[in-house]
Amino acid sequence: MYNREHCYSVILAGGIGSRFWPISREKLPKQFLDFTSAGHSFLRFTYDRMKALVPEENILVVSLNRYRDLVKQQLPELRDGNLLLEEYNRNTAPAITYATYKILKRDPDAVMISTPADHVINHHDIFNETIHKALAYAEESGSLTTIGIVPTRPDPNFGYIQAIGDQDSGKPLKVKTFTEKPDEELAKVFMESGEFLWNSGIFLWKASVIREELEKHAPDITRLWTGWEDALDTDREADFVMNIYRSDCPRISIDYAVMEKTDKAWVFPAKFKWADIGNWESLYEYLAQHDSFGNASDIDGKSLLREGRDNIIYSDGKGKLIAIRGLEDYIVIDTDDVLLICPRDEKKLKEFLSELAMPEYADYR
Repeated sequence: MYNREHCYSVILAGGIGSRFWPISREKLPKQFLDFTSAGHSFLRFTYDRMKALVPEENILVVSLNRYRDLVKQQLPELRDGNLLLEEYNRNTAPAITYATYKILKRDPDAVMISTPADHVINHHDIFNETIHKALAYAEESGSLTTIGIVPTRPDPNFGYIQAIGDQDSGKPLKVKTFTEKPDEELAKVFMESGEFLWNSGIFLWKASVIREELEKHAPDITRLWTGWEDALDTDREADFVMNIYRSDCPRISIDYAVMEKTDKAWVFPAKFKWADIGNWESLYEYLAQHDSFGNASDIDGKSLLREGRDNIIYSDGKGKLIAIRGLEDYIVIDTDDVLLICPRDEKKLKEFLSELAMPEYADYR
């Protein structure tokens, strides 16, 4: 059994959340928002989950410099030294590299949990039990362990892990393949095979082991950190890290950088209720109230919805009447300065939102 005092949690909270535009903006991305009307942001919920698993002083948050004040506002108890700030978003592999070296500087025997900040997790007793088992296995075996969610439907919005063995065994399974967001037909094949799990993006490993695997499989990242032992946890840290992110630091996920290359990847099948809130479709499935026609709405005010089906409707109009008739499979998002109306098609929405990069829309990003 692992020693709790040597257990650390790394919360990854640096994303922009562009697929949730116009609710999620560059100035206030989704991890800092309360989509559940529960009075807490995704980040706050994640931090509180981690407190049940590791000592609070061992919780680190990785985010962007521009979000420093937001993190401190929502997590006032977080120690300054536990807030790791990146100059630019370079995806999860550089963020995890930073956190790994930071933790190793403090505790060479550390075991880490790496988790995104934007998950919704229920069945906390099952979640905690699963994490405890996975932590113990990661420490004992020296494996890179991830949590795989037993799928309930063929969802093309999630990544998939193919594992060797019985998903109901209660034991870790050897990872065979990773697949990023397959199309709907392939997702059905995965579901029917019984060999695939949803990739939760939650990882557990010894800090020393992930360091070795990063240095083996992602040397273009780790070579930039030469001298970290002398720089981290000193007054030189901010400048040291800034120079790394202003250099040729790759933008790559930990999945691509390490997990798809290592021979140490294992997965723990899990059955707690989980949602990766990555886009409007995932919010539709897990958070919104659905009427008898499949419309999912979160409206601050009155609504008049007629002859419409399977729409996603969100408004922060503060009492504004939302009246819609005859729409089917649409997204309607109403904010103070933006009204978005678009078909509920992930590809079309992505193409549409890509135009926000144009200079004339800078004030709305």
